[in-house]
Amino acid sequence: MFVIETPIGPLGVTVDGPAVVGVRFAARPGPSTEHPAIEQLRAYFSGALTDFTVPFELRGGSEFERAVWGEIARIPYGEMITYGAIATALGDPGAARAVGTACNRNPIPVIVPCHRVVGAGGKMVGFGGGLDRKRILLEIEARVALQKAWS
Repeated sequence: MFVIETPIGPLGVTVDGPAVVGVRFAARPGPSTEHPAIEQLRAYFSGALTDFTVPFELRGGSEFERAVWGEIARIPYGEMITYGAIATALGDPGAARAVGTACNRNPIPVIVPCHRVVGAGGKMVGFGGGLDRKRILLEIEARVALQKAWS
C-alpha cells in the first residue's frame, strides 16, 4: 500500500500491477511511489483531473454491491444522485438503505465516487470516510465544475 497526503487526510492506495484494488481513508503515513493512481489522485485533489483513467478492479462484494458500485462509477464529476435513485435504477426502489450499505463497503472510494451519493432531497448523509470528508470532496468538485462552466 502506498500513502498519499490529501485535503481529506492520508489515503492508502493498494495496487495490483497497474490496477487500483483499494483506497483507504486515514491511512498511517507510509511509503509513497510514482504510480498513475497517485499522480491522478494528486491531480484530482488539485482540481486538474475530473475523470480517473487509472484501471481499477472492484474485488469482493455481493452481486448487489457490485451492481451498486457499477452505478456509482457512472456518476459524472460534480453531480450527485440519491441512494433511492440508484435503488430504482437497479430495479428495487425500496433498497435505498441497502444501497447505502453497499456504498459504505466500496473498496475504492474517491476513484469510484460514492461521495456523490446523497440522501433524499440532497441531504448529506452517510459516508464511510465521515461526513466532513464527503463535504470536502463535493466542495472540490462543485468549485471545479463552476470554474469550468464559467470559463
